[in-house]
Amino acid sequence: MNEKKGINSGSVVAGIDVGGTFTDLILIDTRPYRGPGPDMGARVSVAKTPTTVDNQAFGVVNAIKATSVPAAEIGLIVHGTTTTTNAVLERRLARTGMITTAGFRDIIELGRRTRPQAYGMTGTFTPVIPRDLRLEVAERMDASGNVLTPLDEDGVRAAVKSLLDAGCVSLVLHFLHAYANPAHEIRAAQIAAELWPNDYITTGHALLSEAREFERGVTAAVNAAVQPILERYVARLSNELKALGYARDFLVMNGNGGMISAAHVAREAAKTVMSGPASGVMAAAFTARRAGVDNLITYDMGGTSTDVALVRGARPAVSNEIEVEYAMPIHVPMVDVHTVGAGGGSIARVNDAGLLEVGPQSAGATPGPICYGRGGAEPTISDANLLLGRLNPNKLLSVDNPVSVSDVEAVFAQRLGQPIGLSGVEAAGAVLRMANIKMAGAIRMVSLGKGHDPRDFALFAFGGAGPLHAAALARELAIPRVMVPARPGITNALGCVVADLRHDFVRTINRPVASLDLDLLRGVLTAQRAEGEALIAKETVQPERIDCIHTADMQFVGQTHLINVSLPGPDVDRETLQRLFEDAYFARFKVRLPEIRANLVNLNTSVIGVRAGIDLASLIDPAGRVATLAEALNETRPVWFAGAWHDTPVYAREKLPLDAVIEGPAILEQLDTTTVIEPGDRAVSDDDGNIVITVGRPE
Repeated sequence: MNEKKGINSGSVVAGIDVGGTFTDLILIDTRPYRGPGPDMGARVSVAKTPTTVDNQAFGVVNAIKATSVPAAEIGLIVHGTTTTTNAVLERRLARTGMITTAGFRDIIELGRRTRPQAYGMTGTFTPVIPRDLRLEVAERMDASGNVLTPLDEDGVRAAVKSLLDAGCVSLVLHFLHAYANPAHEIRAAQIAAELWPNDYITTGHALLSEAREFERGVTAAVNAAVQPILERYVARLSNELKALGYARDFLVMNGNGGMISAAHVAREAAKTVMSGPASGVMAAAFTARRAGVDNLITYDMGGTSTDVALVRGARPAVSNEIEVEYAMPIHVPMVDVHTVGAGGGSIARVNDAGLLEVGPQSAGATPGPICYGRGGAEPTISDANLLLGRLNPNKLLSVDNPVSVSDVEAVFAQRLGQPIGLSGVEAAGAVLRMANIKMAGAIRMVSLGKGHDPRDFALFAFGGAGPLHAAALARELAIPRVMVPARPGITNALGCVVADLRHDFVRTINRPVASLDLDLLRGVLTAQRAEGEALIAKETVQPERIDCIHTADMQFVGQTHLINVSLPGPDVDRETLQRLFEDAYFARFKVRLPEIRANLVNLNTSVIGVRAGIDLASLIDPAGRVATLAEALNETRPVWFAGAWHDTPVYAREKLPLDAVIEGPAILEQLDTTTVIEPGDRAVSDDDGNIVITVGRPE
């Protein structure tokens, strides 16, 4: 662990996350207090404003305006964006051309010959770059990096001109074995730069130096196709911030849970895919670590989707095997998040077979759920929670025209209840049950699906809707504890504040361990670390120290799938490599195969610039807490649990005393979310103001 002191990132730090429905902001002010009364530590401001879909920059500016701190006084802004994620999922991409090795232009369309639907004979797939914009040139390396066919430089020039004539804005250079020897890609990039009118030239090896040409090609294609989009957005946001008085650089969250300067982010734009979900996982890991909880399953339910991830040993799982949708592998390291289409705005309906379905279609921010009064007419999960008494109709955010509970009940009765023989309330209960089953499946994917028992983890619930469902999900999965942070609805924004600087590197070796060149291994890992440290040194914000994590992607000789193995450092011998792999294989599959030799496929290095932590105790103003639980009671109202109404106390979360013990059923209300404590559960608060729910009252 290398210590490294750096400059202060500012006394006022703002984290801003753009979601599908709301743009969230948390601002932490640690400047010396000059107001009346005693200094209670850092001042915290939070804001939730509707996301401006057409131009997310406006939503960011609106969130900053909603705080009491002028933009000129903010020392640092850290931003999580869905710009690139949405562009990829909605295929709103820049027109991009590809130049590749002769005979291989269809690689990114052929893929792995899987099918969009596992069963049946139908399905569609649209590649990132259409076939007529994928051109070939003569060149060839072998898998060892030896030149078989020299690069046809005139062919490169002709291909570049053809793509420019076709209206391409971005260019990908993707040669077959460039990971082993990038000389042809480097030379082709030099030639292209002489003709191409901008800097949107992506070489596959520079972004991802791994052997698999399909994954490497798609990753490079995505990067090139979103570069102009991200750069335009960053420029618009920068201009808006300058007009507001913020004239400094800002940082952007990457999908690996780290941050990078906005001035450099477009260079490797693909790394910002999954930026928003990653920030929430980082905040969860940071919050739980302070509370002494190192193993958790994060559960982020927002307006349009639910994201779940696994954290072990206080470190989120990071994978370079992420496939954001069918045949869309983006093999740059990203926090391993599994997403399902179940959010507060997910629409419930009865399908042609007479079965109740929930999602993946969403009412989104506009028109939104019925209860928001923006013209929504389809029943959603949020409407079901309102109808069942879990949400207070008088405390919903951004309601344009209030809609009565009876009107919502009538919609549920007509659209859902009548076709399946239920009342409106019973139909709402069925919607919640179906949604919980769907989200429980996602949690099983990241836990049981990867050899982990959910009972060994805590469920960390956040997002605007996560705490509404967390206790029921935990009971479904036999998870013993639920942790709800102080500000669940803005946890992703908090992740932007607490995240570290991070750079990840991958290099394909693809050699049996028995014949591995150990000098090569040491050289690659050492060079990766040096490059990461050099990149962090260029950032406007410097960390307190730099940590370095080395891992290897390994497999038994003859196998296809990879297992990620932690390495103690660059100085590792063959026997240790074989043993570490066998131990990792046993931990995953509970079987040992000592007679089969291991193969080292990739070497990975993560260089992390660790920033100073913050005190989470100030997220809820200590001055607002009351002495007794009774003083925090807002009302008692009927709430539907397991097919029956229960008179349920409703408490103001911000007023709860830290030593409160709450027996379920109970409801906790706050600005950014509502927490449901089910009958039989018990909730207590910790020193940071997190609510810890024990599922099922202890004997």
